[in-house]
Amino acid sequence: MRRDRQPQGDPAAPRRRLPRSFRDLTPSQHFKPRKFFYELVWKALLTRRIGRHQRPVFPKLARGHVALTWIGHASFLIQFDDLNVLVDPNFANWLFLLKRIKRAGLRLQDLPPIDLVLLTHAHYDHFHKPTLRRLPAPKIAVLPWGVGDLARNLGFTRIVELQPWQSYAHESWKVSLTPGKHWGARTLRDLHRGYGGFLLEHQGRRIYHAGDSAYFDGFKEIGQRFAPEIALLPIGAYYPETFRRMHMGPDEAMRAFCDLGAQWFVPMHFGHFRLGFEDIDEPPRWLSNIASREGLSEHVRILEEGVPAVF
Repeated sequence: MRRDRQPQGDPAAPRRRLPRSFRDLTPSQHFKPRKFFYELVWKALLTRRIGRHQRPVFPKLARGHVALTWIGHASFLIQFDDLNVLVDPNFANWLFLLKRIKRAGLRLQDLPPIDLVLLTHAHYDHFHKPTLRRLPAPKIAVLPWGVGDLARNLGFTRIVELQPWQSYAHESWKVSLTPGKHWGARTLRDLHRGYGGFLLEHQGRRIYHAGDSAYFDGFKEIGQRFAPEIALLPIGAYYPETFRRMHMGPDEAMRAFCDLGAQWFVPMHFGHFRLGFEDIDEPPRWLSNIASREGLSEHVRILEEGVPAVF
């Protein structure tokens, strides 16, 4: 197996201290373990799992057309007539104690052969090893710096690590790692791991997947550098307000969409895992209200899980 590895981070960057308590492990670093358990674990346990697996009918695409299938959470299948790409695939019904509230939109065995897997960071809801082990012969994995070792022995023929703004091109497609405002550690001690989003360019189309991110001015630079056409942006896990240090609500995601200058806004990161204290159905409702107020409803595409949408 060949691995294209990049340098692992900036050695001059300040060192982060290790967490001293459970509270330090939470994004907001302010609420008590009992509150965490009640809001994110207990409420989910009491919630009946909804949704169903679709039997997908993948469209026959002409050159230059792209189909997006939202699997759920941050997972997408991106298809061209000659390329199948998975981003942050996760088909799990449980992440340790966290229950999946809505089923994945399709079954893993219904996926087409996968040419490329993009993994935005090492958090378990985005980098799910059991899912990756079961993928149908994935060929290439592209990840941020310091994450490639986690992809060993998962069936990839090539593992590529990128630094922010670096690109990797293969045949007729190119992927670039974009910065974000989040964090990448998978465990207590692996603070060296990177994170970000991806800009996929193929057949004249430009699709941006933001990964996990709070709002930051970097969206403007991403828009200036890449002019993405389709923006896949997270809109969940924003309450309480301190969660916005690491995530966006629909209001900030709309601001990011405008900064990017994209034509289409496809929301994600809501409705499947309870990762914030807001009501599970609030993010898309709030986004629709914002889009209507701003006259942008025609640019927002809220996809149904498991149903391909052609752009």
